[in-house]
Order: sequence, then structure tokens, then C-alpha cells
Amino acid sequence: MTAPISAGMIGFGLAGAVFHAQLIRAIPGLRLTHVCTSRTAEAQQAGLAVAESADTMLADPGIDLVVIASPNHTHFPLARAALMAGKHVVVDKPIAVTIEEADELIALARTRQRLLTVFHNRRWDGDFLTLRHLIDEGQLGEIMLYEAWWDRFRPTIKQGWRETATPGGGLLNDLGPHLIDQAISLFGWPEAISADIAAQRQGVCVDDYFALTLYYGEKRVRLGASTLVAHPRPRFAAHGMRGSFIKHGLDPQEAQLRAGMPPTADGFGVDAPEHYGTLHSADGQAVVIPTETGRWVTFYEAVRDAIRSGAPAPVDPADARAGLALIELARRSAREGRRLAADA
Repeated sequence: MTAPISAGMIGFGLAGAVFHAQLIRAIPGLRLTHVCTSRTAEAQQAGLAVAESADTMLADPGIDLVVIASPNHTHFPLARAALMAGKHVVVDKPIAVTIEEADELIALARTRQRLLTVFHNRRWDGDFLTLRHLIDEGQLGEIMLYEAWWDRFRPTIKQGWRETATPGGGLLNDLGPHLIDQAISLFGWPEAISADIAAQRQGVCVDDYFALTLYYGEKRVRLGASTLVAHPRPRFAAHGMRGSFIKHGLDPQEAQLRAGMPPTADGFGVDAPEHYGTLHSADGQAVVIPTETGRWVTFYEAVRDAIRSGAPAPVDPADARAGLALIELARRSAREGRRLAADA
């Protein structure tokens, strides 16, 4: 019988405790044993051993895989140290804060012959899987306008590193990687980008609004998020030569994990019928499309298989690097107030 892959995790906040820990525990062949965190009581209550430090965890020969679920600005130094220690590495998005950091991690993983992948779990959202299926089947025809919005209503600034003026803070670095990764996976690298980025709430010190436009010939891809939208725009709106698909609401997996629902439970990842999207055809017909079941566990199943048998990583770190490059280009576009060519 093959021994399970032993994993240690650095960070036990929302990403670590709610997402990574529960998903890892749902995968046969993976075993989460240690966590490095200041939230000792919570980790112990979850049945995890608490490492004295990251260095202690990385020095443990019994740990094969290290999951980096800490604040964005720590991703690069921790992932680099883990690769240097000979560990396989999963990094929560974004892969790093700068392109140079991402390039160094990718090169180091190649040199050390270790898995490096990035937690772009939103590739396995049920609504995105549904949209991708409709596009692949040609039901929308050639897409001419694609919009993806991620709106919230949070007039009060939320305490935490995401809303502090540290490298990797701000809404674009938080939600942008997901929206950009989904767009690139559908349409590839754009020809150009323009961006509007703002800090709208009183007292906020990082961006809390962004709107990006990616240019693909005559096609337009519009991505954005805001913290001041009480009635959210459609999560997805894809308009093609044969019809449009409109979908409201967020994938349920995050809410289910927050509520303590195991990923193995019946109904996990299943969308509510009232949130199903609608396919509007060119002849005026409207058909409700049941949402495919979301499946974030696919990510860690692929991590297991990549470590055991050399199967492809669930997310190529080069894809995460590409998203980071577009974020950097978007910030430059916003500063300069103009469209910029997106040189590959």
C-alpha cells in the first residue's frame, strides 16, 4: 500500500483553515499533519500538530508537501525556502508579488525537480465550468463580449492584511488573479489592456475597486470588482454570435466550507436552482441552464497525482506568472491613463 503524502501548511487563517485544510483532508493519499500558525488553539482543535516555526517544519524529513496559505507578501520567501528544503509546494494565489519573484520560483522548482503549483481553485467553480462547457460546445458562437464581475458591499474597512498598505494588498491582488486566470484560460493572452483602479471608501489605503478591459481583436473582455455594490452585477455575462449566457451569484463551495460542510458530503458544490444561469438564444428563446457541480477537490487530487506519478500540475505556475504580469501591466495602465500593449 502506498504511504500517504504528508503535508504541512504555513498559515491557518481563512485560506488555510477553511479551504486548504478541508480540501486536503478530503483527498485519499494526502495527509495534513502540521501547521505553522499563531492560532495554536484552533490548529490543535483541528487535530493538527503546531510547528514551532516555518524553519522547523521545512527541516522535517517526514513532510513531503508544503502549502503556503499566508499573506501575499510572504508567498515568495516561504515558497523559496520550501523548495530549497526539497519540498513540493502549493502556493495560494497570487504566486508572488512581482514577476521577478515568480520567475525565480519557477526556475528553482525546475532545478530542484519539485512540484510548484498555485491555488487557482476558481477554475473548478461550477458556474465557470458551466460557462466553459457552453463555449466549448459552440452554443454561444464566437464570443464578442465577456464580462466577469465580483461585487461585494463592504462600506466598512475590514481589518486584516488584505486591506493594509503592504506589498500584495488591495482588491486587485486579492480577486484579480482569479478573474484574470479564468479569462486567460478561456481566451489566451490578450493583445492589450486598459485599467481603472481606485480606492473609493473613506480611509481605505489600498485599491477597493478595479475595472479591466482586455483586448482580443474585436473581442472585449471586461473584468472587475467593487466593495460598494449592494446589488451585484452578473457574475458572468458572455455574449456571442449565437446568444448570451447570464449567471448571477457566487459558486457555493466557499460558503459551504465556511459552514463546515465536508467536501465529500452529498450536495457539496451543488448550486441552488434559483441561481442557475440563463442561455438567451438569437431567436429570443431563454433556457435555464443547470449549473455544473463545482469541484475544488480536483485541484488537490491533481497535486497528489503530480507528486506520485509525475502527472501534470493542476495549475502550471507559468499561468499564475502570466496573471501576475497582467496585474502589473494593469497598474501601469491605470497610472498612465492609457491602453497598453500586452507584450507576451
